[in-house]
Amino acid sequence: MPRDPAIERRIDALLARMSLERKVAQVIQPDIASITPEEYRRYRFGSILAGGNSSPGGDETAPARLWLALADRFWDASMDATLDASRGEPLIPVMWGIDAVHGHANIVGATIFPQNIGLGAMRDPELMRRIGQVTAVEMSVTGMDWDFSPTLAVVRDDRWGRTYEGFGEDPEIVRSYAGPLVEGLQGRPGTPEFLGPGHVIATAKHFVGDGGTAGGHDQGDNPSDPVQLRDIHGAGYPPAVEAGVQAIMASFSRVRGQKVHGSRELLTGVIREQMGFDGLVVGDWNAHGQVDGCTNVSCPAAFNAGLDIFMAPDSWRELYANTVGQVRDGTIPMARLDEAVRRILRVKLRAGLFEEVRPSQRPYGGHWDQLGSAEHRAVARQAVRESLVLLKNDNHLLPLRPGARVLVAGNSADDISRQSGGWTISWQGTGLSNANFPGGTSIFAGIRDTVAAAGGSASLSADGRYATRPDVAIVVFGEEPYAEFVGDRRDLEFSPADKSALETLRRLRADHIPTVSVFLSGRPMWVNPELNASDAFVAAFLPGSEGGGVADVLFANRDGSVRNDFRGRLSYSWPRRADQTPLNRGDAHYDPLFAYGYGLRYADNGNVPQLSEERPDGAGLGEGLFFSRGALPQGWRFGSDPAVRIAGVDRRAQEDARTIAWSGPGSAYIEAAPATDLSREATGELSLMFDYRVDQAPSGPVSVGMNGNSFPITGALRAAPAGEWRTYVLPLRCLARAGATMNAVARPFVLTASGPLRLSLSDVRIASAAINQDRCAQP
Repeated sequence: MPRDPAIERRIDALLARMSLERKVAQVIQPDIASITPEEYRRYRFGSILAGGNSSPGGDETAPARLWLALADRFWDASMDATLDASRGEPLIPVMWGIDAVHGHANIVGATIFPQNIGLGAMRDPELMRRIGQVTAVEMSVTGMDWDFSPTLAVVRDDRWGRTYEGFGEDPEIVRSYAGPLVEGLQGRPGTPEFLGPGHVIATAKHFVGDGGTAGGHDQGDNPSDPVQLRDIHGAGYPPAVEAGVQAIMASFSRVRGQKVHGSRELLTGVIREQMGFDGLVVGDWNAHGQVDGCTNVSCPAAFNAGLDIFMAPDSWRELYANTVGQVRDGTIPMARLDEAVRRILRVKLRAGLFEEVRPSQRPYGGHWDQLGSAEHRAVARQAVRESLVLLKNDNHLLPLRPGARVLVAGNSADDISRQSGGWTISWQGTGLSNANFPGGTSIFAGIRDTVAAAGGSASLSADGRYATRPDVAIVVFGEEPYAEFVGDRRDLEFSPADKSALETLRRLRADHIPTVSVFLSGRPMWVNPELNASDAFVAAFLPGSEGGGVADVLFANRDGSVRNDFRGRLSYSWPRRADQTPLNRGDAHYDPLFAYGYGLRYADNGNVPQLSEERPDGAGLGEGLFFSRGALPQGWRFGSDPAVRIAGVDRRAQEDARTIAWSGPGSAYIEAAPATDLSREATGELSLMFDYRVDQAPSGPVSVGMNGNSFPITGALRAAPAGEWRTYVLPLRCLARAGATMNAVARPFVLTASGPLRLSLSDVRIASAAINQDRCAQP
C-alpha cells in the first residue's frame, strides 16, 4: 500500500532518538504468562502476546474485565515517561497480539464463529468481511490491538492437526476470502475506517506452505516446487497484501528442507521484493529456535533472513541480551535492525497507536454490551446455517417437522466446547463446560427451542436410550477438541478407539427410528459405518457458540415449507477409505466418496447406497495413540521382564485391552521401533495418558514412565476401586524435567512394580488433558 511521507518522517525522527537497546526491545515479543507489566516497563518491548494457554493470572476462564485491566497495565508501562525522559528516548506504545482465529474465542462470553473449514463451505466472501468486523470490535472491547489471523493455509493432507484452520484444499477459496477478511478486521485502505476505532491489525499466516507438509505432519517439510508453492500455498497472500494486511507470520514448517524462519529467499525475496509488502514479519512461538544453528535464545540467522519480530514467549530475557550483543559485534547489521524497527513503527503509526489512550478509555474499550452481543451472535448463527453440508438424505427425511417428538443423542449434542473445537478459551479447547460459554447455545438447546416453539418435544439422551418412542432421532457426535500437532493423525478413521456413537446409531436403526447424524469434525473423515447407519447425515464441522444455527436448517416451518435450505458445499474432498489421503481435486485417479464442491439441497435426490466398511490393514491408530483397540503401531510391541505376564482381555471389544500380572519385581513396556521423537509433544501441554483397571492391588511401589525416567503411582492404584476403569495422566513436562531424553524414545511406556500386582490396560496415548499446570505426577 502507498506509504505516507509524514509517517516516514516520524519514523526517521523516532529512530534517531532510540538507543540500540530500545531498538532491540522492539523486535522481541514476550508472552503475558512469562512477563509482568513491571518487567515490561524495564525492557519496553515492542509487543506482547497472549498465547493459547495464557491469560490474566493464569486463569483461562478469567472474565473479560481482567483482560482489559491487564491491557491497561501493559499500556501504562509502555507509556511511563519516568525512565525514558532522562535518556531522551521516545515513548513507544505496546502492541498486544492474540489468536482470534474464529472470533475473539479466547475470551469467555465472546462470539465464537465456525472454524475456517466450515466457513470455507459457505463460499460467502461478504459474510467473511462481516465476521472480520465483529471479531475486531470484540477484540477492541478487551483492549487488543493485533489479531494473528487470517490463516491462509491451503490444506493438502487432512491428517494435519490444523486442517480445520484452513478454508479448503483448493486455492480458489483462500484467494477469495483473504481480502474481505483482512478488510473486515482492519477496515478498507484509503478510507477513514482503516485501522480506526473498532478495527485491529490483521496477520496473514503461516507463510508459507504449512498446509502442504509431507504426511500432513505439523511443523514438517513441504516438498513443493516454487510454482506449486506460489500458485497453491501462496495463493492467499497477494490479495491479503493488496487489502492492506499489516503483518505476516512465518511458518514453523520447512520448504524443501529449509526452515521458513531461516529462509531469506522467502522472508525477503518473496514477501518484500516480489509482493512489495512493507508491514512487519513476525515469527511463531519460539520457531526461530528450530532454524539450523539456532536456539530459542539466539538466532541471528532468522533475523538476517528477514524476520522483524521474534515471538519469544518464554525466551525473551536471554534472547534480548544475545541480540543486543550480536548487533554490537556486527553479526546482525545495524541496518537490518533499523529496517525491522522501521517496519514495526510504521505499523504502529498506521494503526494510530501513538495517538491512542489507555485501552479502557478507547471508543470500544469496556463496552461489554458489544462482547457477544445479539447482533454479533446473529452473524455467527448465519455462518453456521451457511456452513452445514448435507451428505445424505435418504427418502427426503430432512427437513424435519418441528412439532415432532425428537430424541437428541450423542456426547456432543449438549457440549459447546466440542462444537467449537481447539483455540477456544484454551489452546486445545479442552477442560471446559457449557458454563464457560455464557450466551452460547448448544446444538441440543437450539433443537429444543425450535421444537418447543412448534408444539413438539425434544429429549436428551447421550446414549440414545429412551422410555417413550420418538418420531425421529438426531445423533450429534464427532472429534474431541484439539489444536496444532495434537491433532495430527496416521489415517482418517473416525474414533478408532470408541465406537459408542456407531453403536447408538445401529441400535436406533434396529428400532426403525428415522435417524439424522450431525457430525462435528475438524476435517473430512472415514465414517462409512456411521453413514450406513444414518438416514440423513450432516457435516457440521465445528460450528462454534451458536448451535441454534443447526436447528435452523434441520427443521421446516410449522406449515412444512422449507425454513432454511442447505447451502454449504464441501471445501475438502471426502474420503472413500480411511487411508485415502492426500485427496485433492485435480489429483490423478481422483476418486473421493464425496467430491470437492459436493453438497445436497433438500430438492436433490439424497439417497446414498450402502458403503464398504472394510478397514485397511493398519488403520485405526491416531497419531497420539500407542495402544488402542488391541493394536499397536506397525513395528511396535509389548514386552516384559520374566516376572511379568501379559495377556489379552476384553474391555469394549474382543481382546482390545491387556491384563498385566506381576509375580515379582519387573516391568511391562511398549517398545517403539524405530524410536519415536516426542520432543515437540514435551514442549506442549501434553501428557502420557492410559486407562487402567486394578484387578489386584499393588503389594509395593509402582511407577510409570518412559526412557528410564519414571514417577510413582502406587497411591493412585491403591486408591482405585477394584474392577473400575480409570484414567491416569502424567504430564510430559514432568518427564522432561526429570531428564528424560524425548527425541529418541525407545520405550514410550513402562510400568514397573516391586511385587505382585494385576491390572488391565487400554488406550495408551499422548494427548491433552485438563490438569493442574503446577502439578507433576503424585505418588
